[in-house]
Amino acid sequence: MTERRIYLDFNASTPLAPEVVEALRPFLGEHFGNPSSPHWAGAPAKGAVERARAQVAALLGCADDEIVFTSGGSEANNHALKGVFFAHRHRGEHVVTSAVEHPAVLQPLRFLETLGARVTVVPVDRRGRVDPDDVRAAMTPRTILVSVMHANNEVGTIQPIAEIAEIARAAGALVHTDAAQSVGKIATRVDALGVDLLSLAGHKLHAPKGVGALYVRRGTRLEPLVHGAGHEQGRRAGTESVLLDVGLGAACAAAAPWIGAPGIRDLRDRFEARLGELLGEGVTVNGRGAERLPNTASVNFVGRAGADVLASLPGVAASTGSACHAGSVELSPVLAAMGVPPGEGMGAVRFSLGRSTTWEELEAVLGALAPRDRARG
Repeated sequence: MTERRIYLDFNASTPLAPEVVEALRPFLGEHFGNPSSPHWAGAPAKGAVERARAQVAALLGCADDEIVFTSGGSEANNHALKGVFFAHRHRGEHVVTSAVEHPAVLQPLRFLETLGARVTVVPVDRRGRVDPDDVRAAMTPRTILVSVMHANNEVGTIQPIAEIAEIARAAGALVHTDAAQSVGKIATRVDALGVDLLSLAGHKLHAPKGVGALYVRRGTRLEPLVHGAGHEQGRRAGTESVLLDVGLGAACAAAAPWIGAPGIRDLRDRFEARLGELLGEGVTVNGRGAERLPNTASVNFVGRAGADVLASLPGVAASTGSACHAGSVELSPVLAAMGVPPGEGMGAVRFSLGRSTTWEELEAVLGALAPRDRARG
């Protein structure tokens, strides 16, 4: 394989969409006012923030005033988890989550455990899917929140959030989902999901880094994470970043035509099928058989280390699923929770496709992965 740059790490971060770049330009210079200032410089900034809020709300199918701008997905998750705990601990301290959550959920919950929270972690099956019956069994009269991610960042498995939400709400608990990986790729309408809180991260859907949002259903009591002046309807202190908020709004508006479009899924499926033809039992696919994100191929190169596989693909940007330390390989917590055998999971590589991915690029990767004695067909 000649060394060419091929980007297959869209689950890690995305380039700015052209629509986002154009939307940002006026706010790099002429529109510099503080959106909290009522004069001629502040009014355009305020209007831009509110237009962006409406664009995010439109993608999620909620009211504009249910959107809180944040610095990213991690802050949105922290706000949801800590905000619910501090606002509702008088009636309970129990939280239910899953074994495959992002550290931006698991770490805040570990912190809350030091303050008296009780956390139940429900398992997943071999495909990475939560069984709603396990959530039902975990519920107690003291459960105040269920937090299960919408789609997994490593293997792409989509969770049955609507069914989980029905169980939680029937028990009087609030429902949060980390939708950082799903927003902009699949439908994330909050009423269809049945959630009270939803987190998203801008740089996962072609917006700038450093911006995200938290959906908060009307009537949901939530303690602010950042205290100060009354920005964001008193829910998050700090002068809004007009530039970043505008970028997120434009990205959400640009995402709509891509949701449900078959092109990326077809490329992913074709890529996985061709890998199977080339490598046979030397490759397995994590999450196969489950509903997955259309762009995510988490592939195990059996008997190899994922880092070595990537080293054989110069110029290809992708991610390993397991960490290599001093010659040994440690399975990622997600693959371990799924029960992936170490001999498979040590060779995990995540290829995550994007809007600009072409079959020509994937063919180049396949050609480099093919055994020397196999023709590329």
